[in-house]
Amino acid sequence: MPESDIEHQHSPEAIAERLEKGPSANYLSDWVLGGVDGAVTTFAIVAGVAGASLSTNIILILGAANLLADGFSMAAGNYLGVKAEKDDYERLRQMEHRHIAETPEGEREEIRQIFAAKGFVGEDLERAVEVITASHERWVTVMLEEEHGAPKVAKSAIKAGLTTFVAFFLCGAIPLLPFLFGFPGNALVAATVMTGVAFFGIGSMKAKWSTISWQRSGLETFVVGMLAAGFAYAVGMALRGIAG
Repeated sequence: MPESDIEHQHSPEAIAERLEKGPSANYLSDWVLGGVDGAVTTFAIVAGVAGASLSTNIILILGAANLLADGFSMAAGNYLGVKAEKDDYERLRQMEHRHIAETPEGEREEIRQIFAAKGFVGEDLERAVEVITASHERWVTVMLEEEHGAPKVAKSAIKAGLTTFVAFFLCGAIPLLPFLFGFPGNALVAATVMTGVAFFGIGSMKAKWSTISWQRSGLETFVVGMLAAGFAYAVGMALRGIAG
């Protein structure tokens, strides 16, 4: 891929256009987490039921139930988590507005110390404080980001939940495909191979926001997912007599 496709341009026009658009929310982590959980939990169910030598119909029924019920549960949890973060952000925003109205000098001193820690001194420091505190909205924004560590861009709770569910459903369906379409030979072996490839692929995607290589990230996810599936299969084998 050409470097221009990876790094953004630095001409004055390109910079102005990019800054005007501003940063956008990234839902890659929601997709990866949903995909990993979907593949792991569904394959664990498939492996466990297969280990107990139950019928293909039962595998499909339990697998489908997991796709819908657990997928919805995870999506709902992600939705509520993102919404809670946005509610907390609004609480902090209102608090900072109230503090500025009640104790403006104390809040101004906080700005002064924040920028002093960044290396501003003397007239430059006082000028920075003056510019930032001239607008209450800008003042509050700086306090939220610098004092409370609030993100510059907030995710949509609905988009985060929907992304998680779609990833969970699509990746979680992979272990069921050999049983659904009557894969010739051993369907469990086919499901194992297909899910292993999915684990590695999902893990490789995680490397996009990680410092480790895509090979290592993919291998880590593959190992964790297959360990979960192996444990479920062992439990199914142990309970084989009960199922029979």
